[in-house]
Amino acid sequence: MKKIAILGSTGSIGTQTLDVVRANGDLEVVGISAGSNITLLEQQIREFHPKFAAVGDEVKAAELRDRVKDLPVKIGSGMDGMIELATMPESEILVTAIVGMIGIRPTVAAMKAGKDIALANKETLVTAGHIIMPLAEECGVQILPVDSEHSAIFQCLHGENRKEIEKLLITASGGPFRGKTRAELENVTVEQALRHPNWSMGHKITIDSATLVNKGLEVMEAKWLFGVDLDHIQVVVQPKSIIHSMVEFKDGAVMAQLGTPDMKLPIQYALYYPERRFLAGDRLDFAALAQITFEKPDMDTFLGLPMAMQASRTGGSMPTVFNAANERAVALFLAKKIRFLEIYDVIAGAMEAHKTIADPTLEQILAAEQETYEWIANRYKMGE
Repeated sequence: MKKIAILGSTGSIGTQTLDVVRANGDLEVVGISAGSNITLLEQQIREFHPKFAAVGDEVKAAELRDRVKDLPVKIGSGMDGMIELATMPESEILVTAIVGMIGIRPTVAAMKAGKDIALANKETLVTAGHIIMPLAEECGVQILPVDSEHSAIFQCLHGENRKEIEKLLITASGGPFRGKTRAELENVTVEQALRHPNWSMGHKITIDSATLVNKGLEVMEAKWLFGVDLDHIQVVVQPKSIIHSMVEFKDGAVMAQLGTPDMKLPIQYALYYPERRFLAGDRLDFAALAQITFEKPDMDTFLGLPMAMQASRTGGSMPTVFNAANERAVALFLAKKIRFLEIYDVIAGAMEAHKTIADPTLEQILAAEQETYEWIANRYKMGE
C-alpha cells in the first residue's frame, strides 16, 4: 500500500489524482489540503479517511473541524498546516497540485523529509529551480513530473542517457485563439478565453494556455527538470494534443509520447513509476485520427512564450517576476478589469521595473514575488 499526500486536493489535478486512487486498490491518501473549498474537502475526508487535512486559513479550518468532529482527522491551517501535510511521517510521496508560489515552501519541506515529489506545481521549478534540483539530489528524492508535456519527455527518456539529448520538443495545442491576429484579440472575452479546444483545466491555466504563457512556463520548467539549456528546447504547435511532447537525440532519432488528452495518465505514471498500470479511458484510433499536423508558434501575436524565454535567459529573480506578474494579470483579466492583450503589458511593465538578483535565496524569491504584486496593485488598483 503506497501512502500519498496531496497538496491541493480540490483542484483539477487534485481531484483527478483521487480518481486514480479510486481506480487502484493500493494507494492510501494520508493527507489532503484545500485553499477554501471546505465543502468538497469534507466530502474527500469522509471518502478517503486521511489522518490530516489542511485549509488556507484558520477561520475555514475551525469550520471544517466542527463539520468533521465525528471523524479521527486532524485539521491544520495556513503555511504551517501545508508544511505539516508535506512532512507527514506516514506519506511516501507528495503530489503538489496547488497553484502558485505558495507551493514552494511545502515542497522544500517535503524533500528535506525524504518525500518523493509528484510535481504539478510549475512555480516550484520556474522560480526556484536553482534551489530545488540540487536539493533533490542532496536529499536523494525523485521529482516525478505530472504536467502532460514533462511527463511525456520523462517517459521518452526512460532508459536513455540524458547526455545524448539533442533537443526537447514541447508540444502546444495553440489554445483557443490559435491563428488569430492581435487585432482579432483586442476584444476577446473571458468566456472565449476559457474555451480550451482539448483540455479541461482550471481557469488560470486555461488563460495561460490562451496567452502561451503556460508554454513559456513549461519551457522554463523543462530547463531545470531535464538539465537542457533554452537553445535546445523547441515549442511545436500540435493542435489536437495527441503528441504530448518529444525528444530528439544526437543521432537524429525522435521519440514521442502519444495518447488521448487525459491528465490521469501522467498522474498515475508519476505515482507508480517505473511501473505502468491499466488506465480506463479512450484509446487512440489512428484510422479515425487520419493525420497529425504541426505548426510554428506565433510568437509575434502570443507574447507569453518569448517573454518567458527572455525571463529565463535573464535568470536569477526575473522568472519569479514573470510568473508573479502573470498570476496577477490573469486575475485582473478574469475579474474583467483588463483586456486580454493587456496581460502582456502587465508582465512587460513588471519585468522592466525589476532589478534582477542573480542568485536569489528562497526568501529573496518570495520577496520579489511580493514586490511584483505590490507594483501591480499600485498601478491597477488591485488589493491583495
